[in-house]
Amino acid sequence: MNGHVLLTPGPLTTSAATRAAMLHDWGSWDSAFNALTKSVCRDLVAIVGGEHSHVCVPLQGSGTFSVEAALGTLVPRPGRVLVANNGAYCQRIVRALGYLGRSVVVLEHREDEAADPARVDAALAADPAISHVAQVHCETGTGILNPLSEIAAVVAARGRRLIIDAMSSYGAIPIDVHDIPFDALVAASGKCLEGVPGMGFVIARRGALELAEGNSHSLAMDLHDQWLYMRRTGQWRFTPPTHVVAALRQALDQYWQEGGQPARLARYRENCRVLVSGMRALGLRPFLADAVQAPIIVTLHAPADTAYDFGDFYRRVRDKGFIIYPGKLTAVDTFRVGCIGAIDSEVLRRAVAAVGEALSDMGVTHLAARAPDGEKAERQAPAAFTPDRVAATNDWHEPRA
Repeated sequence: MNGHVLLTPGPLTTSAATRAAMLHDWGSWDSAFNALTKSVCRDLVAIVGGEHSHVCVPLQGSGTFSVEAALGTLVPRPGRVLVANNGAYCQRIVRALGYLGRSVVVLEHREDEAADPARVDAALAADPAISHVAQVHCETGTGILNPLSEIAAVVAARGRRLIIDAMSSYGAIPIDVHDIPFDALVAASGKCLEGVPGMGFVIARRGALELAEGNSHSLAMDLHDQWLYMRRTGQWRFTPPTHVVAALRQALDQYWQEGGQPARLARYRENCRVLVSGMRALGLRPFLADAVQAPIIVTLHAPADTAYDFGDFYRRVRDKGFIIYPGKLTAVDTFRVGCIGAIDSEVLRRAVAAVGEALSDMGVTHLAARAPDGEKAERQAPAAFTPDRVAATNDWHEPRA
């Protein structure tokens, strides 16, 4: 391990072998690189058991590029998308749909509340025009794990199509096409696979992709066109992130050597357990209840002590060798610490010690959580969904409680 430990949800700390894989240059049209791409795509589909029904379409750029590409390619222009919103990355999907000109229905949830399958079912029953559901599996803004299996069952029972943002769960938390039917799953190279950032990918149901010609708003993000071109030539349409693909091939080799998804999940769970128990021992309180906490990233309440300042805190923790994330909530002061990457529980123990030392050096003694700005600490349950909440316009939001 070199430099700082990245306790973030991506980019994250990578192994020396993964970094070393980027020391070789590749020709983008060379047969050896084409074989590399093919092997990576094959493994990515295999992780979810989709060899007979799904294909992998890689795309240059961050994971958000591929999320937007999936929405723009697989949702027809007259389509209507339901989004259960409980965090920043759900909100990003809503924003992307706005840019794409797709109609969207938003079910508002609290940021500490998992998406509710019953409310999703009620919304689908009330609005037959909804063609797709876009569901974030692990909401990286908080670390909450949404009940994907239950939501997928509801979507399938209502005859609608599911697009999954599995950016922070794919490869660690089980997802299998035989249990969770979906038209598309979106993830990226720099998350639980422990590659480097720069390549997103969409694992799409072949039948859905075949019907998607002409949907896309963009040449560069047209997954249908990318898939046809790669199927015909074995090559990327436009200059590929060659070094990123090579690093991902090496990261996947290590993934399988470790024991695949079960082993990756077991390591991350132990990392999360050590992190949460250590922070609680310091007096810091996690934002989420244990029942909805994914072992990916943990959001922690900031201390109420007036000596606490996140910028100063961040620099002190960084000086001790660890890089953490600021909070991503609107009303509650928090910070975030990741559990993923090429790290183990001993690294998390050292990170907890570094946090404790940084707070002590700052003179922070009152570690109770700060109350939300301008809001009561007690939160009300969201209003129940009823059909009369559907507005006459194309887009509507159920009010946030």
